[in-house]
Amino acid sequence: MNTYDMIETKPEVMLGKPVIKGTRIPVDLIVRKLGEGASFEDLLDGYPNLSRDAIQAALIYAADLIRNEQLKCK
Repeated sequence: MNTYDMIETKPEVMLGKPVIKGTRIPVDLIVRKLGEGASFEDLLDGYPNLSRDAIQAALIYAADLIRNEQLKCK
């Protein structure tokens, strides 16, 4: 399955935020939890609808989004 096939946005699901397809688990939640120190195993235990592939898809999706961002650093 293609990475982008695992992510969806629908206005009626989480106000259109990107989520793991077929769930209400937002991409930003996955990235945030990993950034706060959670492991893949922690996420898989806490969110039974997640898979390793879905977590990796969320990370790739987030990386692709910021790759094209122009950040203003001070």
